[in-house]
Amino acid sequence: MIKKAVSLFLVAVLTTSLLASCSSKKKEATPEGTSDTSKPATIKMFTASPEYTNAFNAYIAEYKKVKPNITIQLEIMQADYNTVLKSRIASGSTPDVFQTTAGGDIDTYADYSADLTNEPLAAAMTDAVRSNMTSSGGKVLGLPVKGNLFTLIYNKTLFEQAGITKAPKTTAELNDAITKLEAKGTKPFANAYKEWWVYKHIFQHFVDAASDNPKQLVSDFIAGKTTFADHPVLANNFFAFIDTTVKHGMDKPLERDSNAEVSDFATGKAAMMTGKGAWDEEAIMKINSNMKLGIMGYPVSDDASQSKIITGADQALRINKDSKVLKETVEFFNWLYTSDYGKNWFSTVAKVIPPVKDAPLPDLQMPKEMEEILKTEKSGDLSVNYSLDTFHQKFGEIMQSYIGGKSKDAVIKEIETAWKQLGGAR
Repeated sequence: MIKKAVSLFLVAVLTTSLLASCSSKKKEATPEGTSDTSKPATIKMFTASPEYTNAFNAYIAEYKKVKPNITIQLEIMQADYNTVLKSRIASGSTPDVFQTTAGGDIDTYADYSADLTNEPLAAAMTDAVRSNMTSSGGKVLGLPVKGNLFTLIYNKTLFEQAGITKAPKTTAELNDAITKLEAKGTKPFANAYKEWWVYKHIFQHFVDAASDNPKQLVSDFIAGKTTFADHPVLANNFFAFIDTTVKHGMDKPLERDSNAEVSDFATGKAAMMTGKGAWDEEAIMKINSNMKLGIMGYPVSDDASQSKIITGADQALRINKDSKVLKETVEFFNWLYTSDYGKNWFSTVAKVIPPVKDAPLPDLQMPKEMEEILKTEKSGDLSVNYSLDTFHQKFGEIMQSYIGGKSKDAVIKEIETAWKQLGGAR
């Protein structure tokens, strides 16, 4: 009996040990904070960046290797994106992941956004980018689509052929460059004034020049505490620049969209490209692989120090806080922003300026030019972030009416009114 009891006891101990071992292994296979690999999940992404369709699909395919149970459905829309997004949110069908502008819109969509403050992806962001993703309450509520560069882009070869030895930094130098380019039969400017968003990218350079504190200046416009008349660089210089680009640009400016502008520039029909940035380099090089690109700040005044390139992150992805696959979605983006693949994805696949630390720059001309410029000059403030995109869209439409013939005084009044009504969250 004693031998039988001991035998039964040893069997019980071994069985308990084996069960504990199996339980431990199971926990190791799905540690806290990760998905159960046996449970399928679908993440729905809704974005407004068609230029990154292939790049997005690349990281979706790569993640499928990491998490075979996760399916990511990508939907991309550019025209009417904001309208469709708001409609879906209002109807209770908010996507698991959606895109907005950064800055002011971080607060606009705060009620629909997961708090990412303590996630590894937030710690991975550069300080400047993290601030662009942070709400007024101090929470990280967005993910940068990319780091960005806003600049006046120019064709170095056409500049050299025209005898322009350095990029113009003042309005006088810009006018001299225009004269030299036209003497060679080259149109100075390619524009995309059919697109509402190009105007905000130009305007922010003049906003920076108008104040040492652009964020406060924008707040004052939203509050109705200041006017264009108080800032000649906005009331005069900005409109003079737009006039110059229209007069010395391609014909029918309101009919030329982003693709037309890229084509005009890449084929050598125009020497400078307005309202754009680093995101266009790949499209340019597909048309003309031998293009020698240069970047410069906008010549906004006769003060050369006010001509600055602008860097930062203006587009954010948001994770729906009420998503049924919230855990899986956060896990996916933690992987993208912290893994070796993710860090290299920005530079080698998307070919954009990485918004995360310890990531290489893409092997492209504009980021390299940016790196050199920032060794001796400071970047301008990403002041486009301080107003909501509802304002910027209206602003673009108002500027289109200006190019169409509406008086400057009437346009300024409309912009000031729109800034108060649409510039900030209500």
